[in-house]
Parts: sequence; structure tokens; C-alpha cells
Amino acid sequence: MIRIKARAPTARAAVLPTVWGAVAVGYKLGCPLAQQNGLGARIVTSAVFFAVGTGLIFQVRRTLLRELRLARRAARAAQSVVLRPPPPRLDGLNVAAAQLSADRGASVGGDLYEAIGTEHGVRVVMGDVRGHGLSALGTAAAVLGSFREAAHDEPDLGRVLGRLERALARHLRERARAEHPAHGGQDPAHPVAEEFVTLLLLEIGRDGELRTLNCGHPWPYRLSGTAVEPLARTDPLPPLGPFPLPPEPEIRTCGRLLPGDSLILFTDGAEDARDARGRFFPLREVLRTAVRDQPAPPQAVLGTVFTALLRHTAGRPADDVAVLVLRNDRGRAGRPRTGARDGDACGSAARARPASMNRRPTTHL
Repeated sequence: MIRIKARAPTARAAVLPTVWGAVAVGYKLGCPLAQQNGLGARIVTSAVFFAVGTGLIFQVRRTLLRELRLARRAARAAQSVVLRPPPPRLDGLNVAAAQLSADRGASVGGDLYEAIGTEHGVRVVMGDVRGHGLSALGTAAAVLGSFREAAHDEPDLGRVLGRLERALARHLRERARAEHPAHGGQDPAHPVAEEFVTLLLLEIGRDGELRTLNCGHPWPYRLSGTAVEPLARTDPLPPLGPFPLPPEPEIRTCGRLLPGDSLILFTDGAEDARDARGRFFPLREVLRTAVRDQPAPPQAVLGTVFTALLRHTAGRPADDVAVLVLRNDRGRAGRPRTGARDGDACGSAARARPASMNRRPTTHL
């Protein structure tokens, strides 16, 4: 659990309220005008106490704003540590990511993403924790911390998912014990029954082969030239948390990410964002606009998406939004443009490659 502790009031912060109070008491007890009952004396007395009250209100407001700025600064620091920006280039991939919090004036949310280059390929996670704020940030930290280790340690994507599931369950048990001390040292039967995390695991091989595991998360879009298509159209596994996952989940192969192609990973806050008339955000059409004339770099795609999203929601999205863009810049000049192009490559169980469980993990942090 992440905690932000407010700073204790200092002696300097208490000086001004004390002075204002001393002025009011001194005027009431020591000024002859304050003892009179005439209209003029009453007006002066009211003006003095109004000035004293106004000064106290402004001082309290100033103190609260200062504490709020400190809390936001601490929250941004925690967010930057948990949701660190990905490297601009990763094993031949051009990477860009951005996140928008639903909490006004804050940068803390429940979305999570990470891209790591490993000996097994580039491994990517995109997830969405139920809710937003500091509690969601703590859950995202638990999942991301496990992924950053498991992505290097486990040669099989199914084992990575198993590590994430166990890390989430362990975090929820610890959080339940902290929130309900009456349980003592025993694990509660249902730690946090309503908590869950949607998750997409993606592995991009050196040859561009795409292997995925999807737990209740929106499928990414593939950008090929000026075409925008979903990576897959199959039903995902249930989200992490409410239900146990299969011991050996089926890993789906979704064709190849050819040189020049891009993947757009996002959380459901993007497509579920609504405008004042209740219309959903047209993410696919916005992506088509971004690549209408020519393939756009990931940074330009991000700028187009978030500009359109803020315009669509009038600057007030109802949910956290995260977008991660990966473009394959490996040998763009010499690769033939053949192979599986659309989500149908993921739609057939015959194309899915079963998980291999006989390789030894390597250790890296």
C-alpha cells in the first residue's frame, strides 16, 4: 500500500493565525471604542473582526494549498517510479507511451504498461486496475514489479502470466489484512472480492512473430500502412483476480509485426470515453486519420489520439487512459510484405502454439 504522509504544521505556520487572534482579542479588551454600543462603534468592531476572519481564512487556504501541492508532487513521484517511461527505442522497435488520469489535477491512475527487451524477445504488458487513485497505483506497482522480473526469468509467456496472477493475489491478501486488522495473521477468505486487473501480455520475436495472452483486456490495433485493423477478434481469458486462470493458458500467435507496422495498445478508458451527448470515442477512426496520408511515427500517433480524446471529452475523461505505441523499425527496406495481416491469425485455435514448459529460466532484474 502506498501512503502519503502530510507534513506536520511548523511553528512558522502558526505565527500568523496567532497574530490575527491576538489583534482581535486585544481590540475587544483594550480598545475603548469596542466597549461602546453606538452604531459607529459597532461598524468599526464588525470591520475589525471581518478583517481578522478574512485573514485567518486566507492563511488556512494557503496552508491547505501548500499541502495539496506537496501531496501531488509526492503522487507524481510515486507514479513516475511505478509507471516509468519506456525507452524510445527497444531492440529495433520505436516505442512511445502516454497516460492520462481521470482524477482532475492528479497524475495517479490505475493503468499500467511496460516494455522490456529480453533474450526471449520484446515483452510488453498493458493492464488496467479497477478504479483509480492511490489504491489502484499500489495494485499496479505489485503487478509491474512481478512482470519486470518474470519477463526475464521465464522463457514461456504462460509462466509470466502465472507469476503475475500470484503476485496480484498476494498483494490483495496483504492489503486486506492491512485494511481489516481483525483477521490477525490469517488470510481472509475473500481478500478484496471486487478487485481485478485486465491484462494483455505480448511477445514480439526477433522475426516479428506476435504471441499474446489476453485477460479481459481490449485487443490492440495493428497499423499497416494506412490500414487500421484489430490484432485479434477472439474472446479473451477472464481478468486477473476474480477467477483462477487455466494452469496452461493457450498462447495465441497473431502473425508477424512486419517492418514499418505498428501496434497500438490501450486501456478501455480510450474507447469507452464519451462526449456530452453520450457518444463513444471513435479510436479506430482517429487512428485512421493519424495514418491517412502516410505512416506516422509513434509520437505523432500519441499526439493525435490524446488531442482528439481531450476534445471529445471536453478535457474531462471519466476513466484513466493509457496508450502504448510500438513500431517495427527493424530492416524496413529489405523485408517482403507478406504473412498474416489481420486478427484472423489469432482467431483459429489451429494457429495457436501451445505453451512450452521445458526450458530453464534465467535470472535477471
